[in-house]
Amino acid sequence: MSKLVPVILSGGAGARLWPVSREAHPKPFMELADGQSLLQKTFARAAGLKGVETILTITNREYYFKTRDDCAALKGIPAGIERAFLLEPVGRNTAPAVALGALWVREKFGEDAVMLVLSADHLIEDAAVFAAGVETAAQLAAQDKLVTFGVEPTSPETGYGYIERGSAIGKSGAYAVARFVEKPSLELAEEYVNSGRYYWNSGMFCFTAGTIVAQLRSLVPNLLEGASACWEKTKRSKGGSPGAIEIDSSSFSTLTEISIDYAVMEKSRDVAVVPGTFGWSDVGSWNAVSELVRPDAKGNRVVGEAVLVDAENTFIRSEGRVVAAVGTRNLIIVDTPDALLVADRDRTQDVKKVVEQLKMQEHESYKLHRTVTRPWGTYTTLEEGSRFKIKRIVVKPGGTLSLQMHHHRSEHWVVVSGTAKVVHDEKEYTVNINESTFIPAGHKHRLENPGKVDLVLIEVQSGEYLGEDDIVRFADVYGRT
Repeated sequence: MSKLVPVILSGGAGARLWPVSREAHPKPFMELADGQSLLQKTFARAAGLKGVETILTITNREYYFKTRDDCAALKGIPAGIERAFLLEPVGRNTAPAVALGALWVREKFGEDAVMLVLSADHLIEDAAVFAAGVETAAQLAAQDKLVTFGVEPTSPETGYGYIERGSAIGKSGAYAVARFVEKPSLELAEEYVNSGRYYWNSGMFCFTAGTIVAQLRSLVPNLLEGASACWEKTKRSKGGSPGAIEIDSSSFSTLTEISIDYAVMEKSRDVAVVPGTFGWSDVGSWNAVSELVRPDAKGNRVVGEAVLVDAENTFIRSEGRVVAAVGTRNLIIVDTPDALLVADRDRTQDVKKVVEQLKMQEHESYKLHRTVTRPWGTYTTLEEGSRFKIKRIVVKPGGTLSLQMHHHRSEHWVVVSGTAKVVHDEKEYTVNINESTFIPAGHKHRLENPGKVDLVLIEVQSGEYLGEDDIVRFADVYGRT
């Protein structure tokens, strides 16, 4: 069989899962009750498939370091699996991403290499059944089929697209696709489920690199032409983050923003569907997340620490403090250090409207958590007010912040754990526990952890403007200049 290359598409803000999912920390990074993120589960599932030696992840360049670190933290991954990354400068939906991924796979492994396109934020409970479906799909892909995975519906969901099956394809258990149907009304969804001919559209695909390139050339030639030109510019570029390929920004940004479903799958006459009962969920709302947690006798489900008094059918997710619910019915309660969501279970699809309002108000909580991940570690905003902000900064061993300068703020650093190596203009010196240093506005500076344990310090900022965009980078080991 031809080489199987999983291609993980990792992006999307997941606005319905606010306040855990945010623009700078999107849905794939959301941890479930077992401590693993959706991205980690997807990567582990792909790595466990027979014959996989390389996994390509396509994500936004802003998410690269978090993506890399999440995948590196996984245990039990077979040794020797190559981890490759294509970094998008902006989101252009799935068709441009698949096109660039196909060009990468074709160049590295040839026309016959089989691409298994997976979303980073889906959940599959039965990996063995899914793996069997992938084997069937790969065999069909080798016959120049475009394969999609259909999920046998358990209820008349109106939030999913549907696939109507046509005639059977031999004894493979797969079917030709008669048509794709957009999200239907409840009446139509009930009709589809009762007919036995329809499946939920999982948004996962399988095809050879050569086949999908040929289909793109036939159905959306302008997109493939633009993607090919972008790929040639990308290969000539010498910039980018270590361990990844940064897609050329100027040419990629001009590509048509369209999904692979609309661009190819719904137009092609060579599409097959492999149905499955592998416990698939797109984890698209807090209702879906709550279903992953075992309920008590009254239907309550809890992640974190909570006290319930006369509560029924209430889901609570708490991060770092006790949440008490008294006399609640049919509620979703999600508590994070800087934001609290309380929603009726029947209105969880409307959480995205909260995010829309926060964006209109330019409120930081639509984008950032109180704790923000950076390639060198994390920072947590402890308190802020007029002309001051206090942060807790953690720098990983070997981590180095960029050589930078701020126009409007000064910074006072107090080391509470570990040892800091500081560059301040032309000086270089060490700051130890219980020592401090002051960096006035307008001065070049850099912070580094030369030790083998985390460097933890408290930073007190003061000045007329304290926004995160007041930063000028002169040099950066992570390629962010």
